[in-house]
Amino acid sequence: MTEFDAATAAVQAALDAGARYADARVMHRRYESMSARNGDIEELTQDESVGLGVRALVGSGWGFHAVPELSDAAARDAGRRAARIAAASARVPGPPIDLVPTRAAVASWAAPCTRDPLGVPLSEKGDLLVGATRAMAEHGADVAEGLYQIWDTAKWFVSSEGHRIDQRIRECGGGISATSIGDGETQRRSYPSYRGQYGTTGWELVESLDLAAHAARIAEESRALLTAPLCPAGETDLILGGEQLALQIHESVGHAIELDRILGWEAAFAGTSWLDLAQLGALRYGSELMTITIDPTIPGALGSFGYDDEGSPAVKRDAVREGRWVGVLAGRDSAAVAGLDYGGSVRADGWARLPMVRMTNVGLEPGPHTLDEIIAATDDGVLMDLNRSWSIDDKRLNFQFGCEIGWEVKNGRRGRMLRNPTYTGIGPLFWRSMDMLSSETVAWGTPNCGKGQPGQVGHTGHPAAPARFRNVRVGVRA
Repeated sequence: MTEFDAATAAVQAALDAGARYADARVMHRRYESMSARNGDIEELTQDESVGLGVRALVGSGWGFHAVPELSDAAARDAGRRAARIAAASARVPGPPIDLVPTRAAVASWAAPCTRDPLGVPLSEKGDLLVGATRAMAEHGADVAEGLYQIWDTAKWFVSSEGHRIDQRIRECGGGISATSIGDGETQRRSYPSYRGQYGTTGWELVESLDLAAHAARIAEESRALLTAPLCPAGETDLILGGEQLALQIHESVGHAIELDRILGWEAAFAGTSWLDLAQLGALRYGSELMTITIDPTIPGALGSFGYDDEGSPAVKRDAVREGRWVGVLAGRDSAAVAGLDYGGSVRADGWARLPMVRMTNVGLEPGPHTLDEIIAATDDGVLMDLNRSWSIDDKRLNFQFGCEIGWEVKNGRRGRMLRNPTYTGIGPLFWRSMDMLSSETVAWGTPNCGKGQPGQVGHTGHPAAPARFRNVRVGVRA
């Protein structure tokens, strides 16, 4: 039977078993990754999985069941089991669950892809990593590493409301890093990001990174950091590079605006949220330069898709508009509970996992400046770039971040390199202090966002550009 046949059979079996709503996803995913160290291939991983997951809604209870088989018997059994689990869940008293309406779509969608990443010869991919890591080692790196990752996912979605959607999503990316070891000190420099850059596109993304061209520079910077002065401690103006600001958005905005966290549904893994729905539309989240969008329609960005895993179409909407909190990441059930009229942000990382609220592309709209202009306008500050460590509390409010590299900024000029730069703050106070924002936006891809129990790994995108924040505490006090 076809993938659509299997999903349809599962949905019908759930309805026959008493569900008032049901949907089913068949997913076929292929994955490949390769890593190299100091000029040698270290590991090659290739795997493939296919299966079907069914959700059923009975009363106020959800049920979910998944099987690694697409036969008619297996699909129908999965539907019946999902309905039974939902009925058992509904016995626990709780508010009724409704779903915000969405138009039933019969559609097909595919991510843009010029060069199929799984079709690129392994020898070509290996030569790329070997060449880049060898160059870093030759320029002083004690440990020179490179990697790429590829995901090729096909989905078939059917719902009891009439959805029938298939999607093909190809994602890939990679990066390099150089580690230098000194006397009681270890420093790392990475390119283009601390875990690489990723997108929903083809191998052309990796080719555009030109890893080999940056190998010598990052190796030399990692060695220079061993003897660079420490980042001074105190309050100063902070300029963040776009890659670090992308992580700042991810941790202190993206997770905080997930509606399941706000409602208290997602409290076990990394906590809830400091946001209160009663303040939606009124809360001052940041300065007027802060406009954050939720936009899964960005071509090539890692959080892009045609439809989410509930069949809701990809739509751009505001989360923060000119500093005011106006929107959330939601699913159809959480939105109904909150009295909202939209979902569109529900995904699962595989056929055997229950879909949940996840970030799509959550990022800053561009500002009016350039990085050079921001530096020129700063009399006394620190420029930091590329994440090295992060920590944020359960409510996504208080944070501490460390970066790979910093530079002193004095009298409008970038000065000496600084070692172990760190900064700390409280989310809304930090964002309200942003007074300059660049137009040089990159849609940074994060392929390792963890959430849920059992844990799921989400792929998210974060458009960001360099920005300045006033009177931020940096460095570590003795």
